Parts: sequence; structure tokens; C-alpha cells
Amino acid sequence: MTFLGIDIGTSGTKTLAINAGGKILASGTQEYPCYAPKPLWSEQDPDDWWNAVIKTVRSVIKKAKLKPADVKAIGLSGQMHGSVFLDKNGKVIRKAILWNDQRTVAECREIETAAGGRENLIKLVANPALTGFTAPKILWLRNHEPKHYDKLRKVLLPKDEIRRRLTGEYATEVSDASGMLLLDVAKRTWSKELLSALKLDKDLLGKVYESEDVTGQLTPEAAKLLGLTTDCLVVGGAGDCAAGAIGNGIVGEGILSTSIGTSGVMFVYSDEVKIDPKGRVHTFCHAVRGKWHLMGVNLSSGGSLQWFRNAVCLELLSEAKKKKVDVYDWLTAEAEKTPAGSEGLYFLPYLSGERTPHADPFARGCFIGLTLVHKRGHLVRSVMEGVTYSMRDSLEIFQDLGIPVKQIRASGGGSKSPFWRQIQADVFGQRVVTINSGEGPALGVALLAAAGAGAFKDVQEACKAVIKVVKETKPNPKAAKVYDAGMPVYQDLYKSLKDVFVRIQ
Repeated sequence: MTFLGIDIGTSGTKTLAINAGGKILASGTQEYPCYAPKPLWSEQDPDDWWNAVIKTVRSVIKKAKLKPADVKAIGLSGQMHGSVFLDKNGKVIRKAILWNDQRTVAECREIETAAGGRENLIKLVANPALTGFTAPKILWLRNHEPKHYDKLRKVLLPKDEIRRRLTGEYATEVSDASGMLLLDVAKRTWSKELLSALKLDKDLLGKVYESEDVTGQLTPEAAKLLGLTTDCLVVGGAGDCAAGAIGNGIVGEGILSTSIGTSGVMFVYSDEVKIDPKGRVHTFCHAVRGKWHLMGVNLSSGGSLQWFRNAVCLELLSEAKKKKVDVYDWLTAEAEKTPAGSEGLYFLPYLSGERTPHADPFARGCFIGLTLVHKRGHLVRSVMEGVTYSMRDSLEIFQDLGIPVKQIRASGGGSKSPFWRQIQADVFGQRVVTINSGEGPALGVALLAAAGAGAFKDVQEACKAVIKVVKETKPNPKAAKVYDAGMPVYQDLYKSLKDVFVRIQ
């Protein structure tokens, strides 16, 4: 038996195949464009996702030398919050509006007003209204493109549009649905009260499943396009953050994952619904049946270091390419020569605004504390430290809410750097471990597919069988002391600059 995990990402789609024991047999990726018709807008064409799915599935089948009947089930993951608008015939009305689109500020205020205020909205759906979420996008379509809205019959998330093309079913699952701002997260069903307040028809939305549940089988047309059979099941899957957490084994109490990719995510498992009344972190349904998770999101984590490389280090980047070395290795080596705390230099990683804990689209990136002593290595280290401080913001909120954190698992590009893992251990004041796989969301939903098809009792059993801790980084007490002193300074900098950011905007 073979199972596929398909992750519909923002930059591209990744598909991988695993056997019944969880061993990865093959993987493939396909990139596609992102469109920005206006500043701060972000859109994609769902046809690009579908073509990438067909190409990567066929590639993986060929690489792994599989027969069509070998693939028993597919799990789907994808970028969260995006909106695919469909007419009565199932045709896409316009390009999908993505998670990082910022056009819906007015609609977020409209939602809060309709819900009876921000606090009451959080009571209804466990989260405040943010520009990235799906509900504001639906209202934006109603407010700004009424001709398109008149045609609207269904709204699907990116991975669920792929599900529709695979199975013909209009469906979603609890983890991804949580990020639409229309789900009663505590009850794991659509919020009738909020839908009524917003004058939205429940029929616009798909049926909600648990993540392991089978949602359908491949249609004859889809099976032919993919080179599979109609006996292949499609399970609920998960939004990319929950799917990545499954791929990291975050399926039990006390385990938290840090992911430093373009954005940064702090993800912690919870047996119970825990809601931050201030709305600083998200509370969503987990991809584990009947469980939840809390999540803090920082918009420019690894993206901050990438920006520094591209904006400040062009000559170094060119030299590194000539010598066929990774410029990040050179930058990290310079950072390692500087002391913890970067000799009083701080970096606020708000290059794209910030979500956790400030939910402030006007926040901006800053270097603060520059002196003549500071060199490029200090700048690099302060970027890494600033990103990690921003993630500690989330950790402190989790701890304030009484959620135990006994182990921190690092993933994403940042986890590949032993130096950045050490900074995480020192800033968090806890051990940081890595696991035997870096496949993330695609592996997570492949495991959900295996569980849904009966290869494992449940996804917890699948993770226990497949995912192992391989490395551990312990905090350095001396550096940890420096960061404990630096954390409140870091937090005060945003407070001091908050009004200035608005004036700049």
C-alpha cells in the first residue's frame, strides 16, 4: 500500500509518496506564479495548482515505480485562508485571494461590528478578524465586485478546491476551516450565529470533516489525469500549519514546534480549547481528532534573513555563487563571532507588518542600537535574535494560558542551522530538538491518508511509528541570561514605536 501527501503551497506544490510503514518513496515539486495586481494584493490561479498536482503526482508515481492501484489514499494540505470563488457550475469566478493579501482592513472592521465587538467575535470563533482570513475576503467580494458575488455559490480553501477536482465533493476539514473565521472552533462546526450576523448563507461553505475522515474517491476523470484508479480515497487532510505539525509529530500534550520558513510559526498541541481573550494567538482545531492547537505567527522570520541577504549582501551573494557555496554559511560564520545580544543591537522583524502578538499591519522592520562597533556579523546575529525574540512572544502567551511546553521541536529552514537552533534554545531557555524528517506538511497529510485508509489505528500511532527525535540542543546558561534581560527591552521597543509606525504609514 502506498499513500500520497499533496501540499498546495504559495510558491509551489509538493507531492510525496510513503509506504505502509511511513518510509518516503519519492517526492516532486512544481512552482507557479503569484500575482499582485495592486500593492498589498496577492492572488493565484487555481488552474496552476491543479496542473502542478497532476505533474507532481505523475512524477512521483514514475520515480517510485508504482502501479496505479498501489496508491490507496491521498491526503491534502495547503496554504490556509485563501478563497476560491465558484459559480453554480463549479467554475472559478476570479483568481483566488491569498492568505498574505491585505486588502480587507475595512471588512475586518465590518465583521467585528456585526459580531458585536472584537471580544464577542473571539467568543464566537476563537479568533479576531485579520486581513489574511477568508471571511473578510468574502465580504470584500460582496462590497467591491458585486457582479462576481451575484454568481457566487461556493467558497473553498485552496486544498479543498483540489479536493473538488479530485472527487467532485465540496468539503473541508476542521483545521483549515478554523482559519476561515466562520467556524465555531469549540464545537468544530460552522458558526450559525456569525454567518447570520454577516448575512452569509451556510450553503456557501463545504461540509466539515475531521482530518482523518474519508471525504470521497477519485472521479474517473481525475484518476485518468493522475494515472491512478477510482479506488483511491481522499481524506480530509489539514491546513499547512496543522499538517506540518503532524509531520513533526506534534500530536500529544507538552510538545511545541517552531518553524522558521519565510514566516515563523509557533504551534502547540492542546487537549482542550484554550482561547486567548486578547486574540494575540490563534486557537484552531488540530488535525488530531477531537483536539485543538494554539498558534503564533510571525510574518517575516526566515524572510527577514533572506531580505538582509538580498538587500545588503549582493556582492557577497555574487561571490558565493561563483565559489558555489551557500552565502548563508558565510553570514552565519560572521554572526557566530559576535556575542549573544549583538552588543546592544536589536532587530524588529516587522518587514511585512506583524500578526502575533500585535496584529499590526503598520508595524515596520528596524535596527535599533547601532554604534560604530557593529559590523555585518552583528547585523546578521541581531536579525536571528530578533526573529527568535518574536517567537518567544508566542511562547510566553502559551505559558500564560497554562499550556505545558516540555519539548520544542525545530523545523523549517531555520532548523537546518545549528547556530540558529542554539539561539532558539538560549532565547527560549529550553532544549530544542530536531526529528528524522524535514518533509513537513506533505508528510503530515500522507500520514493522515495512511491513518484514514486503515494502515494505522489513528494519526498518533502513525506519528509514533514514523517520527523520531535525532538531535538535541541545550541552552547555554550564560547566553540565556543575556536574552532573558534582552526580552523585555525587545518588547518595549514595539510599544515605543507603535504610534510612530502609524505616522510613517
